[in-house]
Amino acid sequence: MTHMKGLTQVVAVELKLGLREPMSAFFALAFPAVMLWVKMRGDRPLPGGVRAIDATVPMLGVFIIGLTALTVLPATLAQYRERRVLKRLRATPASPVMLFGAQWAAHMLLAASGTALLIVIGLAGYRLAAPGNPAGVLLAWALGASSLGSVGLLIGALVPSGRAATVIGLGLFFPMAFLSGAVIPRENLSGSMRAIGDLTPMAPAVQALREGWAGAAMSPAALGVMAAISVVAGGLALRAFRW
Repeated sequence: MTHMKGLTQVVAVELKLGLREPMSAFFALAFPAVMLWVKMRGDRPLPGGVRAIDATVPMLGVFIIGLTALTVLPATLAQYRERRVLKRLRATPASPVMLFGAQWAAHMLLAASGTALLIVIGLAGYRLAAPGNPAGVLLAWALGASSLGSVGLLIGALVPSGRAATVIGLGLFFPMAFLSGAVIPRENLSGSMRAIGDLTPMAPAVQALREGWAGAAMSPAALGVMAAISVVAGGLALRAFRW
């Protein structure tokens, strides 16, 4: 109980710090909303007849997770090491598992806020359809946050400085976002681009979230891949972590 209370307090502090950071708040909350407005100006159905808004909101939901998990999260962790915050934390009862859990939870709460804002805008301004499988959407979002968050923690565990973590995170994020279908719908990508995008950890999150929103049968392979990435990347991050 004491450990849970301590974890909750750390998460609350980290979330407050994240909201006070202008760039973090902008990219998690405002930037995806601007992207939605830009993408919906044409509002043409996708190949296959899927309404653009019903595909775009799930896609940008993964975009928010990826941006937060791969750029903001590892940069925060690396900055803490660079500023010797982690060295001071080492003298407390905090463990690497608690530290990773608090960082992941705080950043994913920020991503969840951005996703919720996106849904509200979609419902209010663009007649976004309700998710066909709400439980599937929540599962896909959680597994996407877990898998991409684990990759972000691995970057943060390995990289010594915040600037390097940001550069590496952005270098991974943008190709993933464009090739996985998080920015450009998979229906509009060439076969070769889709094949490359399928190899990224962001692709199964896009696939699962879109399937859940459409109410279609969700791919067990996509869900399994996200779970496997969470376990492998998270385990490697814990092994590589140094205070």
